[in-house]
Amino acid sequence: MKLNSMSFFQLASQRMHWLGAHQKVVAENIANADTPGFKARSVSSFAALVDGSSGGGVKTTHVAHISGGGESAGIRVTADTAAWENSIDGNSVVLEQQTLKASEISENYQMAAQLYGKGHQLLTLAVVGQR
Repeated sequence: MKLNSMSFFQLASQRMHWLGAHQKVVAENIANADTPGFKARSVSSFAALVDGSSGGGVKTTHVAHISGGGESAGIRVTADTAAWENSIDGNSVVLEQQTLKASEISENYQMAAQLYGKGHQLLTLAVVGQR
């Protein structure tokens, strides 16, 4: 039995993948905090990923086509409209804001990983019947 084919495990796996992509964007923002003119970026919401409404870049119409951009499937990276401020050189990265986002992403990733693990334990308990 493949755990990823079960909706709970698929959703938890998608959430962890989305959080990983979000953490990557935050790390890129922090790395470019001193780059003049750099605009902070953010990823589409997880709800948009699940609904399939995030756009996700260039659409492929044939299996042999190469998908466009470096974005993961369904995760769209856009300018961060919630950036706190712009510096004199036009950079919109605020390290405090990015640090808060990174901390929140880390907590959410830990929770998703724990839920995935607990789901696996419950499934094992249901199949085996004992711990």
